[in-house]
Amino acid sequence: MVFKRRTAGESEGMRPTVRSTQGGDGVRLALAGEWTTRTVAAIDAEMRAVERSKPLPRLVIDLTEVARIDTAGAWLVQRLVNAAAAAGAQVAFAGVSSEARTLIGAVRESAKPGTIATIKRPNIAVRWLEALGRGVYAALDDVRLGLHILGATIRGPQMKAGRGRLVNFAAIATHIDRMGIGAIPVIVLMSAIVGGIVAQQGAFQLRFFGAEIFVVDLVGILILRELGVLLTAIMIAGRTGSAITAEIGSMKMREEVDALTVIGLNPVGVLVFPRLLALAIALPCLTIIADLAAMAGAIYVTWAYSGISPEAFIDRLRVAIDVSTVMAGLIKAPFMAMIIGIVASVEGMKVEGSAESLGRRVTASVVKAIFIVIVIDGFFAVFYAAIGF
Repeated sequence: MVFKRRTAGESEGMRPTVRSTQGGDGVRLALAGEWTTRTVAAIDAEMRAVERSKPLPRLVIDLTEVARIDTAGAWLVQRLVNAAAAAGAQVAFAGVSSEARTLIGAVRESAKPGTIATIKRPNIAVRWLEALGRGVYAALDDVRLGLHILGATIRGPQMKAGRGRLVNFAAIATHIDRMGIGAIPVIVLMSAIVGGIVAQQGAFQLRFFGAEIFVVDLVGILILRELGVLLTAIMIAGRTGSAITAEIGSMKMREEVDALTVIGLNPVGVLVFPRLLALAIALPCLTIIADLAAMAGAIYVTWAYSGISPEAFIDRLRVAIDVSTVMAGLIKAPFMAMIIGIVASVEGMKVEGSAESLGRRVTASVVKAIFIVIVIDGFFAVFYAAIGF
């Protein structure tokens, strides 16, 4: 809001001034010039000096020569009024139009204590319920986007006719190499260590019961049914899932995803389909390698720690497990691969235009994928127990 008064001889660029005249019982301050946001900085120090001066019983503020005043100028005037009133002086105005008086009055009302609305935070229970509700809606949006990606992937790459092969086998082979072959060393090392730890702890506990040979049953069933595929999926979720989110997210930031849509290609078919198919192929293969590495680690530890020879270990393993034990773990692998790929792709598609957003989505991708993989493994365990598999 701006009040503007034009009189003869006044110009738009007039600098604000303050002229003080002292009478018998008070001071008269004559303000002149333009008191606006662009000019009040030049008069602020002088106004503060007036505020700090020794007050007299009466102060008259004359705005007759003020050419223009806005909220910033009104605030300086009201600040002077407040300082004079706090010192016990009586303040009066002269030469103030109705518009300027309204502006100064509005500034005065807004400066009163309690006039600024304060937001009262709800109690912790309401805040917790609000966060829970927002989380449920966000999860629902993720499920919808994940189902869209899954459906588009099942339908295939969906490229336009006449653009050559619908399935890019070179891209699939490249992703299998990066996701599968590149992960073999860390999978082998991790699985061998975990297999050795399980064997050592099992042998240590079973030794008290004179049943140390049954550590072979423990290791075989636990590794082949649960730990082999679960630890492999967790490692792939952290290693490959984060890479998928970062790659798709970077393309989203550089608007490459929009460019694919503009030229008539389906971004899900071009970007997600090869990665999901490569994961579905690589994860079962890595699970087999992880099982073998864990068994090798268990054989070495039981031989060194319990004196169970590799021949005795293998003979006992043939009795303890069968084909269903191996298949119980391998059946989970494609499902976990699809979960990891879909979650990583969903988070990649949600990346916005900042590096901070990319970092948040990569972190969310790894956390969500690991959590869902563990939940899916629990569902499979319950399902296997229900059908006696």
